[in-house]
Amino acid sequence: MASVGPSTASTQPALPSGPAVFITIPYAFILPEIVCGTWVWILVAATSVSLPLLQGWVMYVSLTSCLISLLLLLSYLLGFHRNSENWKVLDSLYHGATAILYMSAAVLQANATINSELGPNSPLYYQLNCAASFFAFLTAFLYILHAFSIYYQ
Repeated sequence: MASVGPSTASTQPALPSGPAVFITIPYAFILPEIVCGTWVWILVAATSVSLPLLQGWVMYVSLTSCLISLLLLLSYLLGFHRNSENWKVLDSLYHGATAILYMSAAVLQANATINSELGPNSPLYYQLNCAASFFAFLTAFLYILHAFSIYYQ
């Protein structure tokens, strides 16, 4: 007969630290979020920024999100979380809020792309804006995926 011990409650998986961050879902999305967000910022900066209000918001969201995501990645790599459940909540809230901000930035960048179609240097700036729009929507999708993956983990 098996011994009856204390009931083992389902334990939450440990938060990754070190190189395990790069192979554990959803934390593996952080590096692509940073890379794609950096491309958004670079591509918008390479245009003439003819609509500073629209594209200024895009650059603000992309640059701020890249920096905060980089800090979050470094904190996971260095193990600052100490396997606290509060980090999951922080991670989910950050990625959920950033997903909303990035979706607004992607829509504004798409609008700037449409407006740049007939401007001066239109072929080059239009292509750069198209690429920036693509990466903005891709980055928004990555942030959404990350937020929901944490939530359903």
